[in-house]
Formats: sequence, structure tokens, C-alpha cells
Amino acid sequence: MKLSEFLAEQLDGSRDWTLRLIADLKGDDWTFQPSPGLAHPLWLCGHLASSENLLIQVRCLGEKGPLDPAFAEHFPIGGPVQSAREHDYPPVQVVLDTMKSVHEQTLRAVRGMSDALLAEPAFAADGKTPHPHYRDKAGVVAHCSRHEGFHAGQIATIRRLLGKSYLR
Repeated sequence: MKLSEFLAEQLDGSRDWTLRLIADLKGDDWTFQPSPGLAHPLWLCGHLASSENLLIQVRCLGEKGPLDPAFAEHFPIGGPVQSAREHDYPPVQVVLDTMKSVHEQTLRAVRGMSDALLAEPAFAADGKTPHPHYRDKAGVVAHCSRHEGFHAGQIATIRRLLGKSYLR
């Protein structure tokens, strides 16, 4: 199996798990925050779409990617997450459709990456400084999957706080 196919399978497996975790969320479940300033499932899903676009399309391929920058502005990295009363988030279906669209394009992009591209150095946002967390673009793609798994764990915890069943 080619490295690009392995990495695409890892990304898709992480996304499948996230989709299982959010499948039975309804109404206010989407914006439930365990505590003020902590992420809610709607923010987490928007953040995952935004991050996947940034990591793969921008950092690995040097492209803009399919994501509308106005969408990403709702899900900034760092700082407290605003509640649904404090911020006008996109509707759930828009976030889910965006997740799907970005993910489909990401999988196509990753499957098309050559071993040479995956071996290229990874850089920080400035495009010059070596990235502090991963050495090469294969590491960027692998991180994208780990990143989704981390946030899926947050969604799993929120599910339990909402009284939903444990999933395997």
C-alpha cells in the first residue's frame, strides 16, 4: 500500500468515528458547552473542516482549498469558544455539508500525493520556519488524523454529559 493511501485511510477512519459520534445529536445538543468558553459539537465540527482545509490544502499543497474563508472565521483557533447566544454560527446542516465537501476533496488530494511530496519539509504558517510538531508533509497529514481523533474525544465526552450512550 502506498503511503498516501494509508494516510487517506487513516483520515477517513477518523472522520467515520466523528460522524458516528454526532449522528444522534439534535437541537441544543449541537451547542451544548460543558462549561462557558469550552467547545461545543457545532464549533468542533466547523473547526475540523477548517483545520483539515488548512493542514492539507494550504500547508501541504500550497492552495487555497475549497473552504470559504468566511466559514473559517466562525471557528478560530485559540481562546474561548463563544456560545450560540454570543455568536451567530452557521446552521448545523451547513457545517455538516462543509465537513463533507472539504473531507472529500482532502481524500482526493491526499490519495494523489506522491512519496516525494509527502517527504517535503513541513513549515510553520510563515512558510519558512520549520514546523515545530512535524518534520514533513506526511507528518502534517498524519497530524490531521490525530487532531480529528482528539476532538472526537471531546465530542464523546459531551455526548456522555448529555446522557447519550457510550459508543464502540
